[in-house]
Amino acid sequence: MFTHTNQKLALLFLMAVLLLVGFQSPAYGETAGKKATWVWQTDLIEDGGERLLSFARNEGINLIYLQINRNLSKEKYEEFIRLAHEQQVVVHALGGDPRWALQKHADDMLGLANWVIDYNANVTSDSRFDGIHLDVEPYVLDSWETERDEIISSWQRNINSFKEIVNGSGLELGIDIPFWFDPITMADGGSLNEWLFSAFDHITVLAYRNIADGENGIIYQAQNELELADRLGKQVLVAVNTTVMPGEDHTTFHGLGKDKLDQTLQHLSEVLGSHTSFAGLAVHDFRNWENMPVKGDQDDTETDESTPPSNPEPEPDGRVPDADPVIRDRMVRGTYIWEANEVIHNSYEILEFAKEKNINWLYVRLDLQQPFSSYQEFVRQASAAGIEVHAMGGHPIWALQENRARILRLVNYVKDYNRAVQGDERFHGIHLDIEPYVLPDWRMDSQKVISEWTSNLEAFVYELKKDSNLQASIDMAVWLDKYMVPGSDMSLSKWMINLMDHVSLMAFRDSAEGSNGIARVVREEMAFGDELGKPVMVSVEIKESHEGNHITFYEEGSAYMEQELAKLQELMQSSYAYSGHLVHAYEYWKNAKP
Repeated sequence: MFTHTNQKLALLFLMAVLLLVGFQSPAYGETAGKKATWVWQTDLIEDGGERLLSFARNEGINLIYLQINRNLSKEKYEEFIRLAHEQQVVVHALGGDPRWALQKHADDMLGLANWVIDYNANVTSDSRFDGIHLDVEPYVLDSWETERDEIISSWQRNINSFKEIVNGSGLELGIDIPFWFDPITMADGGSLNEWLFSAFDHITVLAYRNIADGENGIIYQAQNELELADRLGKQVLVAVNTTVMPGEDHTTFHGLGKDKLDQTLQHLSEVLGSHTSFAGLAVHDFRNWENMPVKGDQDDTETDESTPPSNPEPEPDGRVPDADPVIRDRMVRGTYIWEANEVIHNSYEILEFAKEKNINWLYVRLDLQQPFSSYQEFVRQASAAGIEVHAMGGHPIWALQENRARILRLVNYVKDYNRAVQGDERFHGIHLDIEPYVLPDWRMDSQKVISEWTSNLEAFVYELKKDSNLQASIDMAVWLDKYMVPGSDMSLSKWMINLMDHVSLMAFRDSAEGSNGIARVVREEMAFGDELGKPVMVSVEIKESHEGNHITFYEEGSAYMEQELAKLQELMQSSYAYSGHLVHAYEYWKNAKP
């Protein structure tokens, strides 16, 4: 009896050892395969992130790329990461902007590395970030097509500097790349992909398609990257997309339902597992993935009307609903935001800056690859702060008839967006910045360019106004009154002011008064505005200029600029048309001399 009892105790002890040692759960996220998602809305962790972690449990997510908001307290990150680690979920600090590929914006990327290392040094081990994940995507820069080699070289230098900071920290490094990067070479003829794979611990390949098989399927698109990683001994996550992609439905699972996504992910895991480099799957992004309907649930799901869906579908027919009125001062005080990613990832900083500077008007350049949800929250918060937001786009080549479709694509995106969102989330208009006089075509035949430009603008206004009350506006050089509209005795300036709901005059001077001051150079256009009953705003420059110090307030700083703008308002009191001023642009204003 004694022996039998001892045998039982020994067996129980052995089982306990196996449970503790042989069958112990792996450390944070070290499972057979990774399942990742991007979380761009950092405010989701402010309550400990239970909603996010509950979703992670249900979906088997064990890697979270978490966007860093440096204004959020350290304690919020500590609590969330500790809870995530308890759930075996790895957390990587996420950051990125296309401009991070440029040398002049290297400090932004290096700042992320320094912030994470400093954070990790000041918290306990269970609350530390496990890695840093970059989402840079420099190919969305306007200059990518014409200056690709220079951008790639600059990007490499920035990455090398980034790695110098991170080396020895124990942080895993990852980066997003599109599936079509494989043929791109560097200045020395080497493969860009091979260099990136060598520089990072893992690569997340954005294989954005909504079918697994076939020549346009996910497996085919990710094949080259997986084979390269097999050879280099690197890890690859294959990513799919769930965000709304207007006009590019084949790149997303949005609208196909969660069942379809789950089936595809399962199939990908089975097929891609033959690659030694295949580390798992990633779904972009959390919010859109979370909102995907499960088959059969659509009719039974009650909608919380106080919280509109993050990616609502636009109504296919009918007029575009108006934006809710914004309560603001009659006189415009605004700026331009050229980088769409600023709005998507740094909305808090923009709105704080707007509050500090009493801004009530924003022109915001849109990235049409982004889902509607990328802009909803920002526009809603701006509206609540008394800021009127207008969508913006433009490029010199948009003046040419062959590029009219680019203008109309922006128009259709904004109209579909406004149909899909709530009144306080809608844009109030579309603003174009088209400056074709920088093109060689202008020097060869300015009248031909003007003819095509005016035709495109007429198409823009017609398409915008046929089913909406959205405002149409453009930037204008102050010297366009010297040109006539072909076949007309009307100056180009007067024609444009008459066509648009309002215009912004690029009166780039650094003094309000004088023979070459702001008030003088806008005199003719203001007279046209008074005659036609159209609002006219004045834009000034605070960006460094190589055309002369008189062009910009860069040398004098923001305090001097404010003095001159106050003078300008006094000088313009007699003009009915004068409606305020804008500073070009947010990026330069926020970093201007005091």
